This record gives sequence, structure tokens and C-alpha cells, in this order.
Amino acid sequence: MFRSASTILYVEDPVTSARFYHALLGVAPIQQSPGFVLFPLPGGANLGLWRRDDVTPAGRDGELTLTTDDPDAVHALWAERGCRIIQPPTDMGFGRNVLITDPDGHRLRAFRPSGQ
Repeated sequence: MFRSASTILYVEDPVTSARFYHALLGVAPIQQSPGFVLFPLPGGANLGLWRRDDVTPAGRDGELTLTTDDPDAVHALWAERGCRIIQPPTDMGFGRNVLITDPDGHRLRAFRPSGQ
């Protein structure tokens, strides 16, 4: 029934956030308008950035999680790119992870699941 999945984040300025995600993910948007930007993600999922003032009904936040083999390498890359790191590489019950925020305060977590 379903063919793909998207995570939609509500942002103040889709253009500013698109620059951040383009640098972070290393991919170009596949759709872009003044109020919405869409990026392809690994595995067929998508990331949408929707201008917060245009969302109906109104919303605020979200978290994007990305699975990785090496959270420590991701941490080093994100630190090099000037990302705001709110949790350095940490082992938790679900796995080793690193957590940052984007310009709007949305949380992005890269993690290696436990047992991998």
C-alpha cells in the first residue's frame, strides 16, 4: 500500500533550512518552492521542510533519526561543519548515538542500533 515515507519538519525559513540540510546530507533537493523543500534520503524516504506559518493544523517540532555504522565519525563530520551538538557520542539503551539541532532547533540523531 505505501511506497515511501517522509519526515516533515516545520521550519521558520525553508530556504535557510534547505542550505543546512543540503550541506548536512550532501544531496540536493528534488522539489523546492518558497514554502516547501523536499530532499531524498537513503532507503527511499524523503525529508520535507515546510514553512511553519503555512502548516494546517499548526505544529512545532519533530526528530529525524538516521542509522549509521559509525556515530563517532558522524560526530566528527558534523562538528567540522559547525553543527550545534547537544549530545556527543553516547551509548544508550537503543545504541550509540550523537544528537544535534538544526537552525530551527529540530533534533537530528545519528545512531548505531544496539548489537550492531
